[in-house]
Amino acid sequence: MKWFYRIVSLFAALLFVTPLIWMLVVSVKKEGMKITSLLDWFTPPYSFAVYNEIISTTKLTNWIWNSFFVAICVTLLTVVFAAMAGFVMSKLPFRYKSLVFFVVLSGLLIPGEAVIIPLYQVVKDMGILNSYQGLIFPALASPMAVIVLKSFFDGVPNDLLESVQIDGGGTWRIFTSIMIPLTRPALASMAILTFVGSWNNFLWPFLSVTDDRFFTLPMGIPTLMNQYTEDYVKPMVINAIASLPIIVLFVIFERQIVKGVSLSGIKG
Repeated sequence: MKWFYRIVSLFAALLFVTPLIWMLVVSVKKEGMKITSLLDWFTPPYSFAVYNEIISTTKLTNWIWNSFFVAICVTLLTVVFAAMAGFVMSKLPFRYKSLVFFVVLSGLLIPGEAVIIPLYQVVKDMGILNSYQGLIFPALASPMAVIVLKSFFDGVPNDLLESVQIDGGGTWRIFTSIMIPLTRPALASMAILTFVGSWNNFLWPFLSVTDDRFFTLPMGIPTLMNQYTEDYVKPMVINAIASLPIIVLFVIFERQIVKGVSLSGIKG
């Protein structure tokens, strides 16, 4: 049966890779070429002139930088805050510990759209609309990251922590020297999932940003697509430029991404 599973896996892989291949091939075609059959899309001549035009005449590269900057800041700050919160709820005693955990857990039950209006009002009152701060700060609260990291911290034996305390180590040393190294796979997985989620986020940038200097890719690409509704090559070039960074990221961190999905229990 191994050959059957391999054939099915290969077919499934081709099914997912075909749109990417199609996008890349069409993106290097010349504009205005006459297409009479499917093979015409895959035959020379090829040209990167449209790539140069899109990069030089649009703000696409600026939007890529915005997406990277926002995603990196959100990822780093979210992982740091979630790790500290998970550690406190897992290993440090305090009153109403169960209640605090229940409040964090209840955050998973509330859809983001339900709080988008009060969140917008808060950001508006703070005066950080149309800014990087307005894109980054509201995305830092991640109940999923806190709960996942807490579950990993729960798996660290308390005897190990007590031995560090006997040697004179304080809470901060336990957190940085013991807990963080032992849960590094979980931290890496949550970092990658947070990065991808921030990279693909559309709703909040759409509501909080009106200045195209602060557009992220999910916000900026539709504005470009409306300009090329009758052309195939330019939309494919835009999507290829926007997709390549995240494709490279997936190829490099494929194992961690798959592990992160399995560790966090996220499906689909």
